[in-house]
Parts: sequence; structure tokens; C-alpha cells
Amino acid sequence: MDVAVLGAGTAGREIAQLCTRAGEGVNLYAEDATAVMDGIDAVERRLDDAAAGVTGDGTAPQDRLKGTTGLEAAVADAAVVIETAIEDASGLQQRFAAIEDHVARETLVATSRSTVRVTAAAAGLRHPDRALGLQFHRPLTSPLVEVVVAEQTTRSATDRARTFVEGLGAPAVTVGDTPGHAATRLGLALEAEAMRMVADGVAGVAGVDETLRQRYDHPVGPLEQTDRAGLENRRRRVLRLGGRRADRAGATRSGARPRRRGARRPRTRVSGGSRRGGTPPASGGT
Repeated sequence: MDVAVLGAGTAGREIAQLCTRAGEGVNLYAEDATAVMDGIDAVERRLDDAAAGVTGDGTAPQDRLKGTTGLEAAVADAAVVIETAIEDASGLQQRFAAIEDHVARETLVATSRSTVRVTAAAAGLRHPDRALGLQFHRPLTSPLVEVVVAEQTTRSATDRARTFVEGLGAPAVTVGDTPGHAATRLGLALEAEAMRMVADGVAGVAGVDETLRQRYDHPVGPLEQTDRAGLENRRRRVLRLGGRRADRAGATRSGARPRRRGARRPRTRVSGGSRRGGTPPASGGT
């Protein structure tokens, strides 16, 4: 299966690495040629460091990785296209529409960003049933991937997305197109409650973190995780989540339906789970 990863930043590089390591062919796209080459170099170094071996078809992961600054060249043969860089609904809607001009009918078109509602971005597609979200969560060595189902997404597209994710060796969780999805909301809620416990004198910072690690098998305590991410990062996430929930509530009050009539909310399911393709032209992306 060929995968087009649009965006050569941190998220794009990590997703490209995961896909190539799992045996998928990857086209890494960015408008800037230097960004593409830097992204390819970074992914290849990580694959070397991970000592990823030759797969059943006799090719090394590095041989399945290519780069391009041409959108059509990136997506034309892809079964899955993952946009990793665009964070606003209008921009993502335009990108989805541009992708659709160059892909087969069955190609899945996805975003890895949690800040945009897939339903809004899919509105510009001729076949919006193909649109969904694929939110990759760290650590990369054992990622969780939320398959975000938009209002227009069909069961067939959802099933194909889950099969793709599970083929990467990652657990797939099907979630609705709601603010924060499941993992972000649970993580923020846990971190906020840990802060309240310290403020209320229930336990100290070390005590709260140790309780979560020992009693509930968390690899990192919630307060240590907050410290690693940075309070400003967490503040921005909470504000974004609050804004999206307010927008959704306002739309509902104004008479807009958040889901199609008769549509069932998706059940949450969990299951376990290149050489450079020529030098990119001078001008043309989790």
C-alpha cells in the first residue's frame, strides 16, 4: 500500500517513519524542497538508529521512502493520504479538495490534526464519505491511533482506516468527530484532577504521580507529564478544547444538527495490534 504524508514537520516525519517501518511505501510531501530533503534525512536516520530490517519483499524501509514537492506526484498512487500540517478548517477543506482531483475513488483522505473538525473539512469534497481523522499518539514505538469518524464518513471507509492502522502495528480506537476526541480529553482531565488534588492537600506532587504509576500502571505520572509538556502547552490545549466545545454548542442551539438524522454515534473499539525518489524540483504538508 502506498501512503502520502503531506507535511515534513515533526508529525509528518514520525508518521512516515511508522509507515515505512511497517512495510508501506511512503511519499513525503512539502512545498519547500529543502524541507522535503531534511524530512527524508531525519526519517532515514531514525530508521537506521532503530535498526529496522529488510521486510518480506526484500526491501529496507529506507528504500520505500520518497520525497516530492508536487502534490499530484505525492498522492496519485496513494491508498491513504494523511495531511499533517494544516490546522484551520478552511485551509484543510481546500487541501482535501485539491487532493481529490488526483486520487482514486477509494482513496482515504485524512488529517492527523486534532484541532480541526473533519466534518467541516470534508464539506468541500465531491465524495466526503472518504474523509476521516487519524490522530497518532506517542510513543512512536507503540502508538495509539484514534480513527476519527466525521458525519459523512461511511462504515466502509472506517473499516479500511482501521485495517490500515492495525497493519502499522498500532491499536486503532474509533471515536466521533468531537472536540479533543478521547485521548486528549482523558489526559487533560487526569492532569487537571491531579493539580486539584495537590491544591486541596490530598497528596504532594510526588505522591500523586507515584499513586498513578504504581496503582494504575501509568508509565509517567500526570504532573510529571504536564511538566514535560509545559504548562503553556496545556493551557493552549484547554483553551482550544473549550472554544471548539462552545462552537459546537452554539451550532446546536442555532438549529444545526451535529450529526445526520438517524446516524449512530460510532462505538469506541480497541484492537491490538527510499531511497529518495529523485531530486525534488525547486518548487512545488503528526
